[in-house]
Amino acid sequence: MKDIRMPAEWESCECVLLALPAEHTDWNYILPEAQEQYRRLVKALTDAGIHCVVLTPSDEYGEEVLEGCCLEKVTLLPFEYNDTWTRDYGPISVVRGERQRALDFGFNGWGLKFASDKDNLVNLKLCERYVILPQTYRNERDFILEGGSIESDGAGTILTTSECLQSPNRNGGKSKPELSRILDERLGAEHVLWLDYGSLAGDDTDSHIDTLCRIAPGNSILFTGCRNVDDDHFESLLKMRAQLTLFRTMEGEPYNLIELPLPDAIYDEEGERLPATYANYLVTPTHVFMPTYNQLANDTLACQMVRVAFPDHEVVPVDCTTLIKQHGSLHCATMQIPVGIFNEAVSCR
Repeated sequence: MKDIRMPAEWESCECVLLALPAEHTDWNYILPEAQEQYRRLVKALTDAGIHCVVLTPSDEYGEEVLEGCCLEKVTLLPFEYNDTWTRDYGPISVVRGERQRALDFGFNGWGLKFASDKDNLVNLKLCERYVILPQTYRNERDFILEGGSIESDGAGTILTTSECLQSPNRNGGKSKPELSRILDERLGAEHVLWLDYGSLAGDDTDSHIDTLCRIAPGNSILFTGCRNVDDDHFESLLKMRAQLTLFRTMEGEPYNLIELPLPDAIYDEEGERLPATYANYLVTPTHVFMPTYNQLANDTLACQMVRVAFPDHEVVPVDCTTLIKQHGSLHCATMQIPVGIFNEAVSCR
């Protein structure tokens, strides 16, 4: 194995980074509802014993929004940020030798779609304020890479999508060999699996992998399926499934494929379909925090399938019917920080 590797999500989690919806964000039009959504999410995390590092316009605002949560397990950080999707601008963690590193990749608003000037500076400022231990911080902002666009098995395999990483508005439309080399150099990706099919209506990310497929222990991949031939997603997700059957591990073995249901269609006020997906869950060493959408049969089946992949984890459903209104879900709103990167002294201030 290489000297550098990107750990699997389930390996280590000292805390989770989030950012609260506020008047300056796109949540302003439904702010009370969005605040309750984030309170619900933070409560689920803290009730499970997970420390949350929460960006907020002010300490007082954060305490008000998170009333009822275990604030002993919350670090509120007054900060400037554009949006709340910390998965895509938070630090991407790797292990080099035996030491953790927090990589600060460039973020440009999902290919120049949205303002990102403040989000792109969050990791640098976390380091400057000693929230991220300075000795772990590495500036990688010459390369655009969002946390939701890559999945790691912790052993040298990275799963990603060609539509996102080859986007001309991210890194100039580099070829797969060029991108594979960069992922190898910076994340230790000896084996890159390029998914060429699959997309969700209403997705602003150009098919982030965490909306479609997730790697699980035991050479397993959970993927978003579609059994309704009349659904607009049927053909693309069928092609995605067919490609997944061709993927092989570094040892040449096929993956164990576990299908997640596609949520029933959810639409916004203007009739646009929203990219609801059960693949957008967060894994820690002991829990899986699962997005649900007030669809009893689908929600139940999705949680059951995740339990198959993570039999030793506790699956915690979290209602994400508000998160999806801004075209994201639970994984998009969170970024796990492994042990060795977060400055524990910050939580004692």
